Amino acid sequence: MKILFCTDGSQISYNALYNFSHWIKKEETTVDAICVIDWSFLPDETVIEGTEFVNSCRNVADGILEYTEKEIKSIGFIMGQKIKLCGAAIESILDQLESEKYDLVVLGSHGKKGIQIWLGSVSREVLEASQIPTYISKSPNNSKNILFATDGSKDSLDAAERAVNMLNLQDKNIYACTVTENPDLLFLEGTLDANWMMAIRTQQQIYSDNAIKTILALFDKYKIEVKQSQILEGIPAQSIMNFAKEKNIDLIVTGSKIKTKMQRFLLDSVSKRVVENTKSDVFVIKNKIDEKNNTNK
Repeated sequence: MKILFCTDGSQISYNALYNFSHWIKKEETTVDAICVIDWSFLPDETVIEGTEFVNSCRNVADGILEYTEKEIKSIGFIMGQKIKLCGAAIESILDQLESEKYDLVVLGSHGKKGIQIWLGSVSREVLEASQIPTYISKSPNNSKNILFATDGSKDSLDAAERAVNMLNLQDKNIYACTVTENPDLLFLEGTLDANWMMAIRTQQQIYSDNAIKTILALFDKYKIEVKQSQILEGIPAQSIMNFAKEKNIDLIVTGSKIKTKMQRFLLDSVSKRVVENTKSDVFVIKNKIDEKNNTNK
């Protein structure tokens, strides 16, 4: 397995590496480390090439990568490339992901809130634009309890199976959940009809039961014991986060569709809201693209 680890030298980025190391088979994993000298915040007219500022930034990046190499090796991973780039952090990371084949990318998140979310973050932008599984972490945790969130779709089940094949789940506590949305929250005239409400609830219960049975069958296939499975009710992202907080979940696994730039701008997603608001680590599995038909698998 080949991983791209993104670091700015912060403790948060190394927390992501340490947490991730408890979920993966170290002896089979090669880690490339990338550190971006980001001066995109400077005015366009600023001349920086050949200046003492540039040399200082490059020396800092070299120091970060040397420290990162020691940490990667001490954890037990195989050290790959040390990549030092100049430019905007997001674009540089995405370019690296496109230039070489990686199985997943690991990043730390500073957990921006409020208006800061609208200003964007490296982890969020990489998550939305990349087409490979993305592991995002905010703080140290016990790396013991893992929650698989499913919506019952084939894409969701495929994402869960890919995660099972990538992660080391030995001696972990496995949880699984799905969420039924409360019809009372739907702004439709039909919500005023009691018979309509009853019919919707019945269909949701059938669908949710099937979603849980399907993912439990997946775990049974791999002989993985599930500590608890749960059908939740409410707004999907919020319900998942509440359950994760209640059970002290260290890692949430969820699927996500690969979107165009316009779709990413217009549409919200459960995985996006979970990443932005939960304290747990999040492992987002992107659906593979069918190149022949140019559609999500």
